[in-house]
Amino acid sequence: MTHSLPVPRVEVPPQGGIRVRGLAKRFGERLAVEGLTFDVRPGEVFGLLGPNGAGKTTTVRMLTGLLRPSEGDAEVWGHSVTRDGESLRKVVGLLTEQPGLYDRLTARENLRFFMKLHELDEATAWPRALHYLERFGLGGRENEACGGFSKGMRQKLAIVRTLVHDPRVIFLDEPTSGLDPESARTVRDAVAELASEGRTIVLCSHNLSEVERLCERVAVVRRRLLALGPVRELRRSGQALDVRVEGDAEVFRPALARLPFAPNVLLEGGRLRVMLADEAQAPDVVACLVAAGARVHSVVPSQRPLEEVYLDLLKDGVA
Repeated sequence: MTHSLPVPRVEVPPQGGIRVRGLAKRFGERLAVEGLTFDVRPGEVFGLLGPNGAGKTTTVRMLTGLLRPSEGDAEVWGHSVTRDGESLRKVVGLLTEQPGLYDRLTARENLRFFMKLHELDEATAWPRALHYLERFGLGGRENEACGGFSKGMRQKLAIVRTLVHDPRVIFLDEPTSGLDPESARTVRDAVAELASEGRTIVLCSHNLSEVERLCERVAVVRRRLLALGPVRELRRSGQALDVRVEGDAEVFRPALARLPFAPNVLLEGGRLRVMLADEAQAPDVVACLVAAGARVHSVVPSQRPLEEVYLDLLKDGVA
């Protein structure tokens, strides 16, 4: 029988966070990351977004001291990534997309091995590990070999391993990959709790709805920085207009396409969703529809989904 053990609340100093200046990485002639500059505040959940091959993993590897930058520098919780490698690794936790566990070892043995790598006092670290095992639904499974764990269980154990040395800054790469909805919610709740303790969290994810729920600000990268800011502000970078008309809305798309600013128009549930670069274009859209014979029932401005903004940024940022 296992018990949920209390884990001491970490007293996190007010200073910390991440400061990135001109960070770049070359692999031979290929420039994988170009001149990234941004800050992440202490206690912030920060999203790092980009397609596969955009340089996210390379950036995280530089920020965790696993890869030396070709140019620029960064400080993570006050430790330089180019000068303070050993001390840096003591304050960061990294969850990679692949759990990287030893199948023949039990959950306990995997965690103890990691503790030894970090030169942790097991008497202090093991109660913390038990706390997180309970938190993620693995209590009582610590003596089972990882080879028999499901993908979701392996992912949760990898998260426990990421937290066992009490990191101040946590990098999470697709943390809910392979998890059922209930487990995914548990992970999201844990991320929020860790941030409330003052820890800094960088979330790399393709799950944009998860990013919207968890992150205060995001950076969109495709080798270089394409956008940086609060999610709500990025969603306001261009407005959507939801227009409900009588009859078949599809017949009015050609008229809208002839407007000088040629808005992108989607048909959603009998409504026309018109993407605008400026809210001042809204009256022209309505006038165009009326001139084309549409009986307009409602016009409702709304923010664009983050997914649309993200895809537009990637399209505009193709190098």
